[in-house]
Amino acid sequence: MKNKLLESLLSVALLSVSVQIDASDAIPLVYDKENTSTSYPAIGLPALDKLPEINTLPDPMALSDGSGRVTDISRWEQRRSEILQQLQHYEIGTKPNVVRDSIEASIINDTLIVTIHEKGEILTLKAHIVYPEGDGPFPAVIGIGFHTGSLPKELFIDKGVAGIAFDFTQVMSHTQKRGEEPINRLYPEHVEMGAYSAWPWGISRIIDGLEITSDKSRIDTSRLGVTGCSFAGKMALFAGALDERIALTIAQEPGGGGVAAWRVSETLGNVETLGRTNYSWFKESMRQFSDTNVPRLPIDHHEVAALIAPRALLVLGNPDYEWLADESGYVSSVAAREVWKTFGIPERMGYSIVADHMHCMLPESQYEDVQAFVDKFLLGIDGAPTESVLKAPMFMEVDTDKWMPWK
Repeated sequence: MKNKLLESLLSVALLSVSVQIDASDAIPLVYDKENTSTSYPAIGLPALDKLPEINTLPDPMALSDGSGRVTDISRWEQRRSEILQQLQHYEIGTKPNVVRDSIEASIINDTLIVTIHEKGEILTLKAHIVYPEGDGPFPAVIGIGFHTGSLPKELFIDKGVAGIAFDFTQVMSHTQKRGEEPINRLYPEHVEMGAYSAWPWGISRIIDGLEITSDKSRIDTSRLGVTGCSFAGKMALFAGALDERIALTIAQEPGGGGVAAWRVSETLGNVETLGRTNYSWFKESMRQFSDTNVPRLPIDHHEVAALIAPRALLVLGNPDYEWLADESGYVSSVAAREVWKTFGIPERMGYSIVADHMHCMLPESQYEDVQAFVDKFLLGIDGAPTESVLKAPMFMEVDTDKWMPWK
Protein backbone atom coordinates (compact mmCIF):
# COMPACT_ATOMS: atom_id res chain seq x y z
CA MET A 1 0.00 0.00 0.00
CA LYS A 2 2.81 2.36 0.94
CA ASN A 3 4.63 1.64 -2.34
CA LYS A 4 1.48 2.32 -4.35
CA LEU A 5 1.02 5.66 -2.56
CA LEU A 6 4.60 6.65 -3.31
CA GLU A 7 4.17 5.63 -6.94
CA SER A 8 1.00 7.71 -7.15
CA LEU A 9 2.66 10.77 -5.64
CA LEU A 10 5.65 10.38 -7.94
CA SER A 11 3.37 10.13 -10.98
CA VAL A 12 1.58 13.33 -10.00
CA ALA A 13 4.89 15.12 -9.43
CA LEU A 14 6.28 13.99 -12.78
CA LEU A 15 3.06 15.02 -14.54
CA SER A 16 3.28 18.46 -12.90
CA VAL A 17 6.90 18.88 -14.04
CA SER A 18 5.94 17.73 -17.54
CA VAL A 19 3.07 20.22 -17.76
CA GLN A 20 5.35 23.07 -16.60
CA ILE A 21 8.03 22.15 -19.15
CA ASP A 22 5.48 21.83 -21.94
CA ALA A 23 3.89 25.17 -21.01
CA SER A 24 7.28 26.90 -21.01
CA ASP A 25 8.19 25.38 -24.37
CA ALA A 26 4.88 26.60 -25.81
CA ILE A 27 5.56 30.24 -24.94
CA PRO A 28 7.40 31.95 -27.82
CA LEU A 29 10.92 33.24 -27.30
CA VAL A 30 10.31 35.87 -29.99
CA TYR A 31 7.62 36.96 -32.46
CA ASP A 32 7.63 37.67 -36.17
CA LYS A 33 5.64 40.93 -35.81
CA GLU A 34 6.78 44.29 -34.51
CA ASN A 35 3.70 44.53 -32.30
CA THR A 36 1.21 41.72 -31.75
CA SER A 37 -1.08 43.92 -29.63
CA THR A 38 -2.56 46.18 -32.30
CA SER A 39 -6.03 44.64 -32.48
CA TYR A 40 -7.23 45.74 -29.03
CA PRO A 41 -9.49 48.80 -28.55
CA ALA A 42 -8.30 52.11 -27.15
CA ILE A 43 -8.55 52.45 -23.38
CA GLY A 44 -9.40 55.52 -21.33
CA LEU A 45 -6.45 57.89 -20.89
CA PRO A 46 -7.64 60.51 -18.37
CA ALA A 47 -6.15 63.94 -17.77
CA LEU A 48 -3.94 64.50 -14.73
CA ASP A 49 -6.74 65.78 -12.47
CA LYS A 50 -8.82 62.68 -13.19
CA LEU A 51 -6.08 60.19 -12.34
CA PRO A 52 -5.94 58.53 -8.91
CA GLU A 53 -2.82 58.55 -6.78
CA ILE A 54 -1.03 55.18 -6.71
CA ASN A 55 1.75 55.37 -4.13
CA THR A 56 3.07 51.86 -4.70
CA LEU A 57 4.09 50.33 -8.02
CA PRO A 58 0.99 49.75 -10.18
CA ASP A 59 0.02 46.13 -10.70
CA PRO A 60 1.46 45.18 -14.11
CA MET A 61 -1.09 42.37 -14.47
CA ALA A 62 -4.25 44.36 -13.61
CA LEU A 63 -6.53 45.14 -16.56
CA SER A 64 -7.29 48.84 -16.88
CA ASP A 65 -11.07 48.43 -16.69
CA GLY A 66 -10.84 46.80 -13.27
CA SER A 67 -12.18 43.49 -14.55
CA GLY A 68 -9.37 41.42 -13.06
CA ARG A 69 -5.75 40.37 -13.40
CA VAL A 70 -3.91 38.56 -16.15
CA THR A 71 -2.73 35.23 -14.74
CA ASP A 72 -1.52 33.42 -17.86
CA ILE A 73 0.12 34.19 -21.18
CA SER A 74 -3.12 33.91 -23.18
CA ARG A 75 -4.31 37.37 -22.02
CA TRP A 76 -0.94 39.09 -21.82
CA GLU A 77 -1.31 40.52 -25.32
CA GLN A 78 -4.35 42.50 -24.14
CA ARG A 79 -2.60 43.84 -21.05
CA ARG A 80 0.49 44.61 -23.10
CA SER A 81 -1.67 46.73 -25.41
CA GLU A 82 -2.93 48.74 -22.45
CA ILE A 83 0.56 49.44 -21.09
CA LEU A 84 1.76 50.47 -24.57
CA GLN A 85 -1.13 52.89 -24.95
CA GLN A 86 -0.42 54.48 -21.56
CA LEU A 87 3.33 54.65 -22.16
CA GLN A 88 2.99 56.38 -25.51
CA HIS A 89 0.23 58.75 -24.35
CA TYR A 90 1.81 59.91 -21.09
CA GLU A 91 5.57 59.52 -21.61
CA ILE A 92 7.13 59.08 -25.04
CA GLY A 93 4.64 59.88 -27.79
CA THR A 94 3.39 57.64 -30.57
CA LYS A 95 5.83 55.39 -32.37
CA PRO A 96 4.77 55.80 -36.03
CA ASN A 97 3.58 52.77 -37.97
CA VAL A 98 5.34 51.96 -41.23
CA VAL A 99 3.93 50.05 -44.19
CA ARG A 100 6.44 47.49 -45.46
CA ASP A 101 5.86 48.56 -49.07
CA SER A 102 7.28 51.99 -48.20
CA ILE A 103 10.71 50.54 -47.32
CA GLU A 104 13.64 49.63 -49.56
CA ALA A 105 16.75 47.84 -48.32
CA SER A 106 20.07 46.58 -49.66
CA ILE A 107 23.45 45.32 -48.43
CA ILE A 108 26.58 47.02 -49.82
CA ASN A 109 30.04 46.21 -48.44
CA ASP A 110 28.57 44.74 -45.24
CA THR A 111 26.50 47.86 -44.69
CA LEU A 112 22.73 47.63 -44.46
CA ILE A 113 21.04 50.55 -46.23
CA VAL A 114 17.36 51.14 -45.44
CA THR A 115 15.28 53.86 -47.11
CA ILE A 116 11.86 54.79 -45.76
CA HIS A 117 9.37 56.70 -47.93
CA GLU A 118 6.56 58.75 -46.35
CA LYS A 119 4.41 61.52 -47.87
CA GLY A 120 6.98 62.26 -50.57
CA GLU A 121 9.86 62.48 -48.08
CA ILE A 122 12.63 59.92 -47.57
CA LEU A 123 14.92 58.96 -44.71
CA THR A 124 17.90 56.68 -45.25
CA LEU A 125 19.52 54.70 -42.45
CA LYS A 126 22.87 52.92 -42.70
CA ALA A 127 24.11 50.26 -40.30
CA HIS A 128 27.46 48.51 -40.65
CA ILE A 129 27.57 44.79 -39.85
CA VAL A 130 30.56 42.90 -38.42
CA TYR A 131 30.27 39.17 -39.02
CA PRO A 132 31.79 36.25 -37.14
CA GLU A 133 33.76 33.67 -39.06
CA GLY A 134 31.66 31.32 -41.17
CA ASP A 135 28.82 31.48 -43.65
CA GLY A 136 25.84 32.08 -41.38
CA PRO A 137 23.04 32.82 -41.06
CA PHE A 138 24.13 34.36 -37.76
CA PRO A 139 22.25 35.62 -34.74
CA ALA A 140 22.94 39.31 -34.30
CA VAL A 141 22.98 42.06 -31.70
CA ILE A 142 22.09 45.64 -32.62
CA GLY A 143 24.50 47.76 -30.64
CA ILE A 144 23.70 51.41 -30.06
CA GLY A 145 26.65 53.51 -31.21
CA PHE A 146 28.99 50.57 -31.65
CA HIS A 147 28.53 47.07 -33.07
CA THR A 148 28.00 45.53 -29.62
CA GLY A 149 27.09 48.69 -27.76
CA SER A 150 29.33 49.16 -24.73
CA LEU A 151 29.71 45.41 -24.18
CA PRO A 152 32.91 43.54 -25.14
CA LYS A 153 32.82 42.14 -28.67
CA GLU A 154 34.35 38.88 -27.47
CA LEU A 155 31.03 38.07 -25.77
CA PHE A 156 29.28 38.30 -29.15
CA ILE A 157 31.32 38.30 -32.37
CA ASP A 158 33.96 35.89 -31.09
CA LYS A 159 31.13 33.53 -30.05
CA GLY A 160 29.32 33.56 -33.40
CA VAL A 161 26.98 36.56 -33.04
CA ALA A 162 27.11 39.35 -35.63
CA GLY A 163 27.24 42.97 -34.48
CA ILE A 164 25.18 45.73 -36.11
CA ALA A 165 26.02 49.34 -35.28
CA PHE A 166 22.99 51.65 -34.96
CA ASP A 167 23.74 55.36 -35.46
CA PHE A 168 20.79 56.91 -33.64
CA THR A 169 21.61 60.43 -34.86
CA GLN A 170 20.33 59.40 -38.30
CA VAL A 171 16.87 59.46 -36.70
CA MET A 172 17.12 62.04 -33.90
CA SER A 173 19.99 63.79 -32.17
CA HIS A 174 20.95 63.16 -28.54
CA THR A 175 19.20 66.37 -27.48
CA GLN A 176 16.54 66.95 -30.08
CA LYS A 177 15.26 70.24 -31.42
CA ARG A 178 11.58 69.45 -31.67
CA GLY A 179 10.30 69.43 -35.21
CA GLU A 180 13.78 69.78 -36.73
CA GLU A 181 15.07 66.20 -36.57
CA PRO A 182 15.47 63.77 -39.52
CA ILE A 183 12.41 61.75 -38.47
CA ASN A 184 10.30 64.92 -38.41
CA ARG A 185 10.60 65.16 -42.20
CA LEU A 186 8.54 62.00 -42.41
CA TYR A 187 6.18 62.77 -39.55
CA PRO A 188 5.87 66.56 -39.10
CA GLU A 189 2.71 66.00 -37.06
CA HIS A 190 4.66 64.18 -34.34
CA VAL A 191 6.50 67.18 -32.92
CA GLU A 192 5.78 66.00 -29.37
CA MET A 193 7.55 62.68 -29.98
CA GLY A 194 10.25 61.84 -27.44
CA ALA A 195 13.55 60.31 -28.47
CA TYR A 196 12.55 57.04 -26.78
CA SER A 197 9.81 56.71 -29.34
CA ALA A 198 11.92 57.91 -32.29
CA TRP A 199 15.09 55.89 -31.67
CA PRO A 200 13.24 52.56 -31.25
CA TRP A 201 11.39 53.42 -34.49
CA GLY A 202 14.80 53.55 -36.17
CA ILE A 203 15.87 50.22 -34.69
CA SER A 204 12.64 48.69 -35.97
CA ARG A 205 13.43 49.95 -39.46
CA ILE A 206 16.86 48.30 -39.24
CA ILE A 207 15.06 45.04 -38.43
CA ASP A 208 12.72 45.63 -41.41
CA GLY A 209 15.79 46.03 -43.60
CA LEU A 210 17.31 42.80 -42.31
CA GLU A 211 14.08 40.97 -43.10
CA ILE A 212 13.87 42.47 -46.60
CA THR A 213 17.47 41.63 -47.49
CA SER A 214 17.01 38.15 -45.99
CA ASP A 215 19.73 35.77 -47.32
CA LYS A 216 21.94 38.66 -48.48
CA SER A 217 22.23 39.95 -44.91
CA ARG A 218 23.31 36.50 -43.60
CA ILE A 219 21.43 37.39 -40.39
CA ASP A 220 18.96 35.08 -38.66
CA THR A 221 16.19 37.56 -37.88
CA SER A 222 14.58 35.16 -35.41
CA ARG A 223 17.57 35.61 -33.10
CA LEU A 224 18.12 39.34 -32.69
CA GLY A 225 19.33 41.21 -29.63
CA VAL A 226 19.71 44.88 -28.75
CA THR A 227 22.02 46.55 -26.26
CA GLY A 228 23.26 49.96 -25.15
CA CYS A 229 24.51 51.71 -22.02
CA SER A 230 23.35 54.72 -19.98
CA PHE A 231 20.98 56.81 -22.16
CA ALA A 232 21.53 54.12 -24.80
CA GLY A 233 20.64 51.52 -22.16
CA LYS A 234 17.28 53.24 -21.91
CA MET A 235 17.11 53.18 -25.71
CA ALA A 236 17.75 49.44 -25.77
CA LEU A 237 15.04 48.91 -23.14
CA PHE A 238 12.45 50.88 -25.10
CA ALA A 239 13.46 49.20 -28.36
CA GLY A 240 12.91 45.77 -26.80
CA ALA A 241 9.65 46.90 -25.24
CA LEU A 242 8.28 48.30 -28.52
CA ASP A 243 9.41 45.62 -31.00
CA GLU A 244 8.58 41.99 -30.34
CA ARG A 245 10.98 40.77 -33.04
CA ILE A 246 13.83 41.38 -30.57
CA ALA A 247 14.57 38.12 -28.75
CA LEU A 248 17.04 39.51 -26.18
CA THR A 249 17.31 42.97 -24.64
CA ILE A 250 20.37 43.86 -22.58
CA ALA A 251 19.90 47.21 -20.85
CA GLN A 252 23.27 48.23 -19.43
CA GLU A 253 23.22 50.82 -16.62
CA PRO A 254 20.02 52.49 -17.94
CA GLY A 255 19.38 54.56 -14.79
CA GLY A 256 16.34 56.76 -14.23
CA GLY A 257 13.89 56.77 -17.11
CA GLY A 258 15.07 53.26 -17.94
CA VAL A 259 14.32 50.28 -15.72
CA ALA A 260 14.31 52.37 -12.54
CA ALA A 261 10.78 53.12 -11.32
CA TRP A 262 9.90 56.81 -11.10
CA ARG A 263 8.04 56.27 -7.80
CA VAL A 264 10.95 54.54 -6.08
CA SER A 265 13.52 57.02 -7.42
CA GLU A 266 11.50 59.84 -5.88
CA THR A 267 12.35 58.45 -2.42
CA LEU A 268 16.12 58.34 -3.01
CA GLY A 269 18.87 60.97 -3.06
CA ASN A 270 20.57 62.75 -5.95
CA VAL A 271 19.22 60.50 -8.68
CA GLU A 272 17.55 60.92 -12.06
CA THR A 273 13.90 61.43 -11.18
CA LEU A 274 10.94 62.19 -13.41
CA GLY A 275 11.42 65.90 -12.74
CA ARG A 276 15.18 65.80 -13.40
CA THR A 277 15.37 63.72 -16.55
CA ASN A 278 16.25 65.01 -20.03
CA TYR A 279 12.92 66.02 -21.53
CA SER A 280 14.12 65.84 -25.11
CA TRP A 281 13.94 62.09 -24.54
CA PHE A 282 10.27 62.20 -23.47
CA LYS A 283 7.14 64.22 -24.18
CA GLU A 284 7.30 67.71 -22.70
CA SER A 285 3.86 67.10 -21.21
CA MET A 286 5.31 64.39 -18.95
CA ARG A 287 6.54 67.24 -16.72
CA GLN A 288 3.05 67.48 -15.26
CA PHE A 289 3.80 64.26 -13.36
CA SER A 290 6.96 65.57 -11.65
CA ASP A 291 7.49 65.91 -7.90
CA THR A 292 4.27 65.38 -5.92
CA ASN A 293 2.36 64.24 -9.01
CA VAL A 294 4.52 61.18 -9.66
CA PRO A 295 1.94 58.88 -7.98
CA ARG A 296 -0.66 60.01 -10.53
CA LEU A 297 1.26 58.52 -13.45
CA PRO A 298 -0.85 55.43 -14.30
CA ILE A 299 2.18 53.26 -15.09
CA ASP A 300 5.80 52.94 -14.00
CA HIS A 301 8.95 51.52 -15.51
CA HIS A 302 8.69 48.01 -14.10
CA GLU A 303 5.86 47.84 -16.64
CA VAL A 304 8.10 49.16 -19.42
CA ALA A 305 10.48 46.31 -18.62
CA ALA A 306 7.55 43.88 -18.45
CA LEU A 307 6.54 44.80 -22.01
CA ILE A 308 9.48 42.64 -23.09
CA ALA A 309 7.90 39.50 -21.59
CA PRO A 310 7.79 36.69 -22.54
CA ARG A 311 11.00 37.45 -24.44
CA ALA A 312 14.34 37.76 -22.64
CA LEU A 313 15.63 40.75 -20.66
CA LEU A 314 18.90 41.25 -18.79
CA VAL A 315 19.37 44.41 -16.69
CA LEU A 316 22.93 45.41 -15.80
CA GLY A 317 23.56 47.93 -13.02
CA ASN A 318 26.38 49.88 -11.40
CA PRO A 319 25.65 51.20 -7.87
CA ASP A 320 28.86 53.25 -7.79
CA TYR A 321 27.01 56.05 -9.63
CA GLU A 322 24.26 57.51 -7.46
CA TRP A 323 22.56 59.27 -10.39
CA LEU A 324 21.67 55.88 -11.92
CA ALA A 325 19.26 55.18 -9.05
CA ASP A 326 20.18 51.50 -9.02
CA GLU A 327 18.23 50.80 -5.82
CA SER A 328 15.17 51.87 -7.79
CA GLY A 329 16.34 49.78 -10.73
CA TYR A 330 16.62 46.78 -8.42
CA VAL A 331 13.12 47.21 -6.97
CA SER A 332 11.71 47.70 -10.44
CA SER A 333 13.51 44.62 -11.78
CA VAL A 334 12.15 42.48 -8.96
CA ALA A 335 8.65 43.80 -9.66
CA ALA A 336 8.93 43.27 -13.41
CA ARG A 337 10.20 39.73 -12.96
CA GLU A 338 6.89 38.82 -11.31
CA VAL A 339 5.40 38.87 -14.83
CA TRP A 340 7.86 36.28 -16.11
CA LYS A 341 7.32 34.25 -12.93
CA THR A 342 3.56 34.33 -13.45
CA PHE A 343 4.05 32.78 -16.88
CA GLY A 344 6.40 30.12 -15.51
CA ILE A 345 9.48 31.44 -17.36
CA PRO A 346 11.51 33.35 -14.73
CA GLU A 347 14.77 32.22 -16.37
CA ARG A 348 14.08 34.66 -19.20
CA MET A 349 14.55 37.74 -17.00
CA GLY A 350 17.59 38.53 -14.87
CA TYR A 351 19.52 41.38 -13.30
CA SER A 352 23.17 41.85 -12.35
CA ILE A 353 24.05 44.93 -10.29
CA VAL A 354 27.77 44.92 -9.54
CA ALA A 355 30.04 47.63 -8.07
CA ASP A 356 33.69 48.63 -8.48
CA HIS A 357 33.87 49.51 -12.17
CA MET A 358 33.62 52.53 -14.43
CA HIS A 359 30.33 53.58 -16.00
CA CYS A 360 29.61 51.56 -19.16
CA MET A 361 32.71 49.42 -18.64
CA LEU A 362 31.54 45.85 -18.07
CA PRO A 363 33.66 44.23 -15.32
CA GLU A 364 34.83 40.66 -15.73
CA SER A 365 32.57 39.68 -12.83
CA GLN A 366 29.58 40.28 -15.14
CA TYR A 367 30.96 38.48 -18.20
CA GLU A 368 29.38 35.16 -17.22
CA ASP A 369 25.99 36.82 -16.66
CA VAL A 370 25.95 38.38 -20.12
CA GLN A 371 27.32 35.23 -21.73
CA ALA A 372 24.59 33.09 -20.20
CA PHE A 373 21.86 35.24 -21.78
CA VAL A 374 23.66 35.45 -25.12
CA ASP A 375 24.20 31.69 -25.14
CA LYS A 376 20.60 30.83 -24.34
CA PHE A 377 18.64 33.44 -26.27
CA LEU A 378 20.84 34.23 -29.27
CA LEU A 379 22.90 31.06 -29.70
CA GLY A 380 20.21 28.63 -28.54
CA ILE A 381 22.30 26.81 -25.93
CA ASP A 382 19.62 25.34 -23.66
CA GLY A 383 21.81 24.67 -20.64
CA ALA A 384 22.99 28.27 -20.18
CA PRO A 385 22.35 29.16 -16.49
CA THR A 386 20.29 32.34 -16.84
CA GLU A 387 18.06 31.43 -13.88
CA SER A 388 20.93 32.21 -11.49
CA VAL A 389 21.52 35.76 -12.81
CA LEU A 390 19.85 37.56 -9.90
CA LYS A 391 22.67 39.64 -8.41
CA ALA A 392 22.33 42.75 -6.30
CA PRO A 393 24.14 42.01 -3.02
CA MET A 394 24.14 45.63 -1.88
CA PHE A 395 20.32 45.77 -1.98
CA MET A 396 19.45 42.48 -0.27
CA GLU A 397 18.01 44.33 2.73
CA VAL A 398 15.75 46.55 0.61
CA ASP A 399 12.07 45.85 1.26
CA THR A 400 10.71 45.27 -2.23
CA ASP A 401 7.42 43.83 -1.01
CA LYS A 402 6.20 47.20 0.29
CA TRP A 403 6.17 48.43 -3.32
CA MET A 404 4.18 45.41 -4.52
CA PRO A 405 0.99 44.90 -2.48
CA TRP A 406 -0.35 42.94 -5.47
CA LYS A 407 2.47 40.37 -5.35
